[in-house]
Amino acid sequence: MRTKQFKSESKKLMDMMINSIYTHKEIFLRELISNASDALDKLYFRSLTDNSVGIAPNDFEIRLEIDKDARTLKVIDNGCGMTEEELDKNLGTIAKSGSFDFKQENEKKDNVDIIGQFGVGFYSAFMVSDKVTVESKAFGSEEAFRWSSKGTEGYVVEPCDKENVGTTITLQIKENTEDENYDEYLDQYRISALIKKYSDYIRHPIRMEFTTKEPVETDDKDKAPEYRDVTELRTLNSMIPIWKKAKNEIKPEDYNNFYKDKFYDYEDPVRVIHTKTEGQATYSALLFIPKHPPFDYYTKEFEKGLQLYSKGVLIMDKCADLLPDYFSFVKGLVDSEDLSLNISRETLQHDGQLKLIAKTVEKKIKSELEKMLKDEREAYEEFFKAFGIQLKFGIYNDYGMHKDTLKDLLLFRSSNEKKYVTLKEYTERMKEGQDTIYYACGETDEKIEMLPQTDAVKDKGYEILYLTENVDEFALKMLGEYDGKKFMNICDDNLNLDSEEEKKALEEENTAAKDMFDKMKESIGDSINAVRFTNKLKKHPVCLTSEGGISLEMEKVLNSMPGAEQNKVQAKLVLEINADHPIAEKLKTLYNEDKEMLGKYAKLLYGEACLIGGKSVPDPAEHSALVCELMTK
Repeated sequence: MRTKQFKSESKKLMDMMINSIYTHKEIFLRELISNASDALDKLYFRSLTDNSVGIAPNDFEIRLEIDKDARTLKVIDNGCGMTEEELDKNLGTIAKSGSFDFKQENEKKDNVDIIGQFGVGFYSAFMVSDKVTVESKAFGSEEAFRWSSKGTEGYVVEPCDKENVGTTITLQIKENTEDENYDEYLDQYRISALIKKYSDYIRHPIRMEFTTKEPVETDDKDKAPEYRDVTELRTLNSMIPIWKKAKNEIKPEDYNNFYKDKFYDYEDPVRVIHTKTEGQATYSALLFIPKHPPFDYYTKEFEKGLQLYSKGVLIMDKCADLLPDYFSFVKGLVDSEDLSLNISRETLQHDGQLKLIAKTVEKKIKSELEKMLKDEREAYEEFFKAFGIQLKFGIYNDYGMHKDTLKDLLLFRSSNEKKYVTLKEYTERMKEGQDTIYYACGETDEKIEMLPQTDAVKDKGYEILYLTENVDEFALKMLGEYDGKKFMNICDDNLNLDSEEEKKALEEENTAAKDMFDKMKESIGDSINAVRFTNKLKKHPVCLTSEGGISLEMEKVLNSMPGAEQNKVQAKLVLEINADHPIAEKLKTLYNEDKEMLGKYAKLLYGEACLIGGKSVPDPAEHSALVCELMTK
């Protein structure tokens, strides 16, 4: 017996594998279980054509044994086992994979489903072990051999006694340090939890003995209670994933219970998407749309992503690359048999296969939302109340790259019956000759109703979309148009509902009053860009409109953001005065008789316009004093 060196070019590579490749030490158990599963699969595959195997399909299993006193954890399988040569080749050469070789040899045969391909996962055992021992007896061999190693110093292969075919891996668990608690890998409940997390859907049973205490019955009531150890063998994994079952075998409550248990929700999902795809992207997906967002959904702490499995083995708990941000509310999983993994199995190569899966998942989610919008309108509206803001952000983000994907999923409250409408529904019932989609912004529907411009637009028979979320107007600005119809804020300076004759008459009146407006603007200051008469108001004397791309509502939103104090955004506001209101004649009189009082009226009207438009009055004390002064005149 002599110690052999690993056949890698340097010990540094081995050290890197043990200490750097895997970010979570607990991964070691997943890797060893997957290797054991591969060994069982190989022998099972052989049993299909070789009656001498002598093991019934239901007898294949993986056993875990814990010895706290000896600080050992054993992973035992009754699979194909390894010869002395295979131990030396597969475990003595870093990145040598017997599973990969087996898969290549049998790739054209059915029922071959091998998890391990890269031959590195085994070495993750050294992250938690001072020494790893592998005892193996290959099927058809009378001899058994032991492979043992303490890490980078090399390994030993020697004969050993082993009665049954298969492999036993014994880990000598490290002692605790100040930074690491290795005792957790000697705790039966912790090990059970790791199996449930990573290897719940391994096709073969994973079993472990659990020792519990139960009271000993006695007739002596005064005697202190005594307990005895009771050992039972438990199967730790579910084996058959719900997403691999036929849909007609699964009841709605099965989906709901799986969702609530797996994703820690207390309510059933609003939608279940169970799909299987073959071809360029072969995978199964089980997706859920929740009824409500989690408590941290709109915080920086929230992590999007779907669970990612490879042949039932958890690879990543939250694979963010599988979901676009605008569908980040979706929970669920994807299980693919042909994803390309890197050597650690923890990080996916961002190759075309993963992107193709993500693309098809996105299309499926969109089609299901469209179907819900069409067939279950009430349910969709409830969903939209919870997650609609995320879809709107999806329109606005990435410079509008995804607007065509999302535009038909949007809902807005409407002036028609105060119900939700889609953009398609709005355009389908537009008046003949109407080429504009009108909208208004405000904190609530009620406040939008109070805007002076609302009455004028509704009187013309036009429907108005009510935008009450901060992101709404930004999303419509990014859309630009829908079905060839442009969007317009009813508070935009360019809104003009007049006939050509009315436009011409108003233009002449504004030209005649230019000096008066200049005087009024001078009194108000830089808060406004211009003053003018308008015909768009009915009973209201005054309103604020905006010029350019920044509306009054956008100004409020942008200036409320963190850090906005340093670079305040200011909309170009116009003070518009109802040309048919008595106040118009009063202003003309004051311009001719009392320009000082005209300035006070101008400030007062601007303050009133701010209050109506939801903007703070620049100087509340001055505004109050002006009201009191004019009341006493």
